[in-house]
Amino acid sequence: MIEAVWLAFAFITGILVRPAGLPPLVGYLAAGFALAALGADLGMPADSGTMLSHIAHLGVLLLLFTVGLKLKVRNLVRPEVIGGGLLHFGLSVVVIAPGLYFFLALDSRTAVLLAIALAFSSTVLAAKVLESKRELRAFHGRVAIGILIVQDLIALGVMSIASGQSPSAWALLIFSLPLLRPILYRLLDVTGHEELLVLFGLLLAIAVGGYGFESVGLSSELGALVFGVLLSGHTRAKELSDSLWSIKEVFLVGFFLQIGLAGLPDQNQFLFAVAMSLFLPLKGVLFFLLLVLFRLRSRSAFLSALPLTNYSEFGLIVASVVLPEWLVPLALTVAFSFLLSAPLNRIAHPLYERIASRLAPFERNQRHPDEQPISLGDARVLVMGMGRTGSAAYDFLRPHESRLIALDSDPTKMAAHQRAGRNVFFADAEDPVFWEGLQMDHIEAVILAMNDIEAKLIAARKLRQRGFTGLVVAHTMHQDEANAIARAGADEAFLTMSEVGAGIAEHVRQKVLSEPPGNQ
Repeated sequence: MIEAVWLAFAFITGILVRPAGLPPLVGYLAAGFALAALGADLGMPADSGTMLSHIAHLGVLLLLFTVGLKLKVRNLVRPEVIGGGLLHFGLSVVVIAPGLYFFLALDSRTAVLLAIALAFSSTVLAAKVLESKRELRAFHGRVAIGILIVQDLIALGVMSIASGQSPSAWALLIFSLPLLRPILYRLLDVTGHEELLVLFGLLLAIAVGGYGFESVGLSSELGALVFGVLLSGHTRAKELSDSLWSIKEVFLVGFFLQIGLAGLPDQNQFLFAVAMSLFLPLKGVLFFLLLVLFRLRSRSAFLSALPLTNYSEFGLIVASVVLPEWLVPLALTVAFSFLLSAPLNRIAHPLYERIASRLAPFERNQRHPDEQPISLGDARVLVMGMGRTGSAAYDFLRPHESRLIALDSDPTKMAAHQRAGRNVFFADAEDPVFWEGLQMDHIEAVILAMNDIEAKLIAARKLRQRGFTGLVVAHTMHQDEANAIARAGADEAFLTMSEVGAGIAEHVRQKVLSEPPGNQ
């Protein structure tokens, strides 16, 4: 079975790249090129590429659906997202197209279309990188994903115009999709928590969103994303996303294998890919400068630009429609960009700390509304992270402590807490600039309730480096993480499940075991 060969190659190469600190997807790309070179010796059937393409497509649909589940539309309609995305696309085409026209002696149409294909950034890689670091909802994560959505919409328009095809009249029905939200919410409510939940997600991502949009002449990727966004406001959106995690990850292996299997390049195609890879730093610098222009701090601009510093699978889709002769060199170019971008994104935060002093001078004097500096006033207790655990801690303390304040890196979540009467403000615990300017003279206790273990470690270290001597407590799911948090400076790191079990047992003791037998 050829599927067994795919899995074996992907697993082996994924394991081999781990000691070098590279993400497994780099290994999957290498496996694809290896399979392209050895396909004849392995007896790969002629239709294997078609089979893998279908699996890869399903993986992309599921990824975009889960990205949509974590997005809020109002966070996308922002100047830095729309302006940054459009300006970067336009400037990239203006810069790249003349170079391709003169140096490669291409006709003007081919040069422009090729420049357009190279102007996009990878939605799959950026979303996967941000998701793995739990930064999709962080400010810089939302900016990056928003720009990618703008690019994807541009790509759909380019393919429609260049191929001479246009959506059918039925495509206008997409504007009525928000009317379906109550029905979708109700269906999600009745699916339960097991296999029906998974099937519901697959149905929306692949059948209704993906192939439903495709049937009216629109992109199936856009359809999957839109249906994810429609459900993003539901309280069970995160549960639905988590239920699709493993399936999505397996299918995405097929996407990265497919890039390598597009074919082995000749010398000229290889040199083209290398030359385009040399332009990647300029692509990242342009993103950084544009985002700073839109009042982002240097850190947010850098962390938003880095996931966008690559070439896109949408470039391959554009090429397959209008430039099929360029598909192999573009596939190699995308692969090289992944090899360069993925390791850098893995060390994004420490990398910024090393070069922060050089990037800070580019900041404008004005601040973005989501990045205003913060003072904790006369608060005595600080809760960092207002998810379920942080919110529960805050609500428990509120009747006993009036000088209570909380911080969260998700502005949407922050606004919801403020409407509920909680004293919550925007801040990112992983931002060194935030810690440098933080005024917390009256704080006596800090509760670290963020989801990300790295954020807890950074916060604990920064608190102690600032000379904070008060109480620092945190929670986590695993003992090794609890030990790391304690070494970083926390006084206590509670194991979440152990504390839940102890709390349940204490409730039983108080209600039953403390009463005399005759009163039970």
